Amino acid sequence: MIGRYLGRRLLLGVLLLLGVTVVTFILLYLLPADPARMIAGRSATAAAVERVREQLGLNLPLYQQYLHFLGRVLHGDLGRSYMQRVDVSTLVGARIWPTLQLMLASIGFELLLGVTSGIIASLRPRQAVDRIAMVLTFVGVSAPQFVVGIMLLYVFAMYFNWFPMGGYGSPIHIVLPALSLGLLGSGWYSRVTRSEMLDVLSQDYIRTARAKGAGPWRTVMIHALRNAALPVVAMIGMDIGYFMSGVVVVESVFGWPGIGQLMWQAIQSVDAPIIMAITMVSAIAIVMGNLLADIVALFVDPRIKLR
Repeated sequence: MIGRYLGRRLLLGVLLLLGVTVVTFILLYLLPADPARMIAGRSATAAAVERVREQLGLNLPLYQQYLHFLGRVLHGDLGRSYMQRVDVSTLVGARIWPTLQLMLASIGFELLLGVTSGIIASLRPRQAVDRIAMVLTFVGVSAPQFVVGIMLLYVFAMYFNWFPMGGYGSPIHIVLPALSLGLLGSGWYSRVTRSEMLDVLSQDYIRTARAKGAGPWRTVMIHALRNAALPVVAMIGMDIGYFMSGVVVVESVFGWPGIGQLMWQAIQSVDAPIIMAITMVSAIAIVMGNLLADIVALFVDPRIKLR
């Protein structure tokens, strides 16, 4: 059963990936910017631009360009960057590990802050603690990323001098960028956790557990939280794809050398091979994140059946 389910999900993932590459390829083709002109330079002659276009295969019909791209991908070749003249796989590979680190640390902060505040708020509904937690989550959800990042830099890096202003290379460098993303995402986790916990805590089996002498900690953490965790697990699966697509603003504020910075540079220079590669990485991350969330949900709630 599990093998058939995984096979079907992977097949759907491949179809989704094909659809994403087709749409992205068409959008890049429709852009008014001319990569050949940008590579050749503004002062290049029309003949020089045409030679560059022919070398890159940009003079071919769109469907032929896409088929050539697809054939290279199937052989593990993501092409070469138009501007940097380096294999795209090398450029993307060098940025994946920093992005993975930032993703894991950010999700950790989201869960720590969001789930904890959601549980506390659900235990004191419509009281001061609940209202304060919900106001803070609203602020966290609404605050722009660059504002939160700059505030954290000013307070903890410039004023207290506890953390570096930016950069990459040691665990201390990841704290502020991950905390920025964690603060912004924790609001959603807090609201979802509070809503689910309020619903679960009103169920009959919770009252039965309390009547049998289960303590507050066991009632909340074992009986209630486990049954309220499914939406949180689904959100983690979506966040994996979100972070792997590159969080451009936060990476720019903190000088984090992740995929987001590379994507932004590629968009500015219409470097199609890099844009296509990062789009594929993001689509794969979304598919795998959702698949992982579904598998984890089986262990969280055994009542779930695969179809």
